[in-house]
Amino acid sequence: MAIMATSTCQALVIILIAVAAAMSTASGTALQYDFYKSSCPKAEEAVRNATQKIISNDPTMAAAFVRLFFHDCFVRGCDASILLDQSNSNSQPEKLAIPLRGYAEVNMIKAAVEAECQGVVSCADILAYAARDSAILSGGFGFAMPGGRRDGFVSNSNNIFGNLPGPNMQVQDLITSFNNKGLSSTDLVALSGAHSFGQTHCSFVTPRLYPTVDTTMNGSFAQGLKTVCPSQGGGGTVLNNNRVTDPNRLSNQYYTNLATGQVMFTSDQTLTSNATTNKMVQDNAADPVAWMARFAAAMVKMGGIQVLTGNQGEIRRVCGATNSGN
Repeated sequence: MAIMATSTCQALVIILIAVAAAMSTASGTALQYDFYKSSCPKAEEAVRNATQKIISNDPTMAAAFVRLFFHDCFVRGCDASILLDQSNSNSQPEKLAIPLRGYAEVNMIKAAVEAECQGVVSCADILAYAARDSAILSGGFGFAMPGGRRDGFVSNSNNIFGNLPGPNMQVQDLITSFNNKGLSSTDLVALSGAHSFGQTHCSFVTPRLYPTVDTTMNGSFAQGLKTVCPSQGGGGTVLNNNRVTDPNRLSNQYYTNLATGQVMFTSDQTLTSNATTNKMVQDNAADPVAWMARFAAAMVKMGGIQVLTGNQGEIRRVCGATNSGN
């Protein structure tokens, strides 16, 4: 989890901040950088410190935070709906439909922020900041993330269907899914680089292994997967997305893995089947700095999807329930 310290890398961070800022301005959201500068000056520091402690204890949590942020923004916009627990008035929240990690850890971050400023910082912003800090800690590159999101009141598992891109999607369906959220094919390919770290379940991989191996998958890679993902009974087994290099480092290694057929999902490998997206894959593989800038810009842009701001929504006291308890 190296953090860049050289003058060259520091300059890179400044470039990424500038690019991300430009993308955020272009998105037309009401979000602002340093949103809590007056109301809670240590808010982002509290998130960063808590996130760093969690990832230091468990490096796999960096990818979990990024994935939570992605799923939250794609379903109902970045409103922390993914964090709401089952309640008497809501028997089927989003989290029951998706096997995700990090809920307890987000609550830990929320508690650290509440200790600084009670009732000021939204859970939606905490998710965004934790995802940003995960890139810093596990990718070694930093960028600014605007704040001002407010927390929503609704979480419905039915909203997942038709909103979240699936692991079996083909490239044109993925492009459409991202376009529907105001994201471009460039954003799609850049954000897919998050599959350079993190974990998945065998159930998402076995369709490419049985009854016959997907012809786009590297043969040796497939045989290795078969040893941990049997055709029956092993769907719940957890394995690393990146089985080639460090599985807990966010990097452009994903694009090299794509070129050699060593990725998990159909939705990964399909990016090489389209001339436009395949060119992006090649560019990201060849130039890690350019990929970092694209990833940073896409994260900020994604963080502006259907946000609640101003007097919309609320600032939850705890992330798993609305303030009314519904």
